[in-house]
Amino acid sequence: MQHPRRFLPSISALRALEALDRLGSASAAAEELCLTQGAVSRQLQSLEAQLGVALVQRDRKKLHLTPEAETYAGEIREALDKITQSTLRVQTAPLAGTLNLAILPAFGMRWLMPRLPEFARRHPDITINMTTRLQAFSFGSEPIDAAIHFGNADWPGTDSLLLKSEHLLPVCSPELVAIGNYVPAQQILKMPLLHIQTRPKAWLDWFNLHQVDASPEEMGGTMYDQFSTITQAAQHGLGVALMPDYLVEQDIATGRLTALQPHTTEASGAYYLVWPKNKSRDLALTTFRHWLEGQAQPEDPLPR
Repeated sequence: MQHPRRFLPSISALRALEALDRLGSASAAAEELCLTQGAVSRQLQSLEAQLGVALVQRDRKKLHLTPEAETYAGEIREALDKITQSTLRVQTAPLAGTLNLAILPAFGMRWLMPRLPEFARRHPDITINMTTRLQAFSFGSEPIDAAIHFGNADWPGTDSLLLKSEHLLPVCSPELVAIGNYVPAQQILKMPLLHIQTRPKAWLDWFNLHQVDASPEEMGGTMYDQFSTITQAAQHGLGVALMPDYLVEQDIATGRLTALQPHTTEASGAYYLVWPKNKSRDLALTTFRHWLEGQAQPEDPLPR
């Protein structure tokens, strides 16, 4: 797609506009950009002439952006940040490429990490950089190529690969319930419940699946931001946690936790690898995705 010249101002002029908006004065912008105040003013005048729009209000020697220019500067700031991130990526990427992957802490640690050595042996020329994300984010605003996501495959503008369904089990310390004594769902409702921030409706959905009429008011309890902390809370007798079975099977086997039900319940969501459609041909991502397809088996025994 060709862009008309009038819609592509110089980077120098755009940097002057962004700096004036962010720093609030021409002198501060000039110092940051290693220019004189006169040069900053000329950059802005050139930008106004090219756009045919007044961007700056000149009050004696002070420069102020118009409200429309402030909005424009904010959008330009995002674009400059993206150019910077893309440039850094090109400069630092190995020959075969780099994959910037967002992961969920618990799933990344227990499911992905044990498998990655095989990928590294097969593809030593691909670097995978990982960052944790617990909350929703936009691929357009962050330098992330793909993400491991829990939920449904409905992320707009992306493609996805199903990795693993999730099966839940209520667990607590043996101090609260003797090992091997299974507890009916109706009785679990009366126990102190532990909640995870990323799954606020997990307990409500679980009780509904077990034909227990429960309201949010009946399910008070403490809230935790990660599975690692909620597991510790359950082990120390603070209440009952509804946990993915693969995260607690070792604790159950060693007696640190006890299961309150004999069978797991499948969660409404699942784990997916998701990536923007515009990155579908990226070499590193394509290689990683094809390798993950061989790992994405619902009942695959987890490496320990």
